[in-house]
Amino acid sequence: METFNEGPFSKGAVVLVTLNTPREKFWGAVLDISPSGIAMRGIDLNSFDDFARLINAGENATPASVFFPMHRVERIELDARNGDIPSIGERFENRTGRDFTSLGGFAAAAGSSSRRKGE
Repeated sequence: METFNEGPFSKGAVVLVTLNTPREKFWGAVLDISPSGIAMRGIDLNSFDDFARLINAGENATPASVFFPMHRVERIELDARNGDIPSIGERFENRTGRDFTSLGGFAAAAGSSSRRKGE
């Protein structure tokens, strides 16, 4: 499977993915993106407040690893500040005091890709 890891939507980029059938939004970091779909580690945007509360309470909450087939992907956008409007990642850090990608699972995913690249 050919992957596309160059440009703004490369591995590790924090994005917001809008899906169709059913319509939902998922926020997280790209694990892999290819013509077949996008693998991510993140949360459904509807559970953002609950997830932030769990992190604040010291619960052992981790983002989910998911794969969305490309036929469900309607739009992918970088999670970036827009003028005075903070990014979702900035809002998460303001509420929890933690960077989203510092949560469990991201380091392991990054380590496995660097091992593959070094082989």
